[in-house]
Amino acid sequence: MTDSPRIVTERDGHVMHIVLDRADKMNAFDLQMLRELGDTITAYEAEPELRCAVLYANGDNFTAGLDLAEVGPSVRRGEALFPRGSVDPLSLREPRRTKPLVMAAQGWCLTIGIELLLAADIRLAAEGTRFGQIEINRGIFPFGGATVRLPEVAGWGNAMRWLLTGDRFDASEALRIGLVQEIVAADQLHDRAVEIAQTVAKRAPLGVYATIRSARTSQLKGTQAAIDELLPIARELMETEDAEEGVRSFVERREGNFKGR
Repeated sequence: MTDSPRIVTERDGHVMHIVLDRADKMNAFDLQMLRELGDTITAYEAEPELRCAVLYANGDNFTAGLDLAEVGPSVRRGEALFPRGSVDPLSLREPRRTKPLVMAAQGWCLTIGIELLLAADIRLAAEGTRFGQIEINRGIFPFGGATVRLPEVAGWGNAMRWLLTGDRFDASEALRIGLVQEIVAADQLHDRAVEIAQTVAKRAPLGVYATIRSARTSQLKGTQAAIDELLPIARELMETEDAEEGVRSFVERREGNFKGR
């Protein structure tokens, strides 16, 4: 590909910054941008020293959604939107991301933008953010996970209110239905998202990954499957150096210095 990168990254200690960088097109996702995001999430997952990622966008808008003029024909042809074998940014197929992801949206956040939020672990929005799952207005439907995840997050009625109408909604509604966890002043959004990511990165990595693993087991395989895994996972963690450090830090009344071992 000869075009300039659509995704830029920066490493900040144990935190990876993933930035949508197609502001002149409202960060609309073309095929290049989708594939770069898949490669980036895969690189994050593979790097042991990276413990949390934060995804945000340059410009006034998080994303205008999919560039359907290019992506639509690719979908009709049955082509993969993300590189084969890469970690799925939407966490719909294996391999799925096992490390935490914080996401922050501003301006317009449409279609795949909402679906990326739903695939993230912690989600923030700037005041004034406007959302829309508008595929139904274009004769199609959300195929990046919104039909599965929004009913889980928001409840059936709240999800169908927005999925079936294609209406836009604001940040306060996104907070009410659980799509985001915090609304932040626009000029504080980036710093707040990074602050949360850095906090997560300070925690015991194996415990963080185990928490995501347990919650995902419940989501994908049901409550009993997750319950059955609780004590086996706990026993695994009890044998780690981080667990020993956790006890020491508790006794010594200080923050733990965790190594992920």
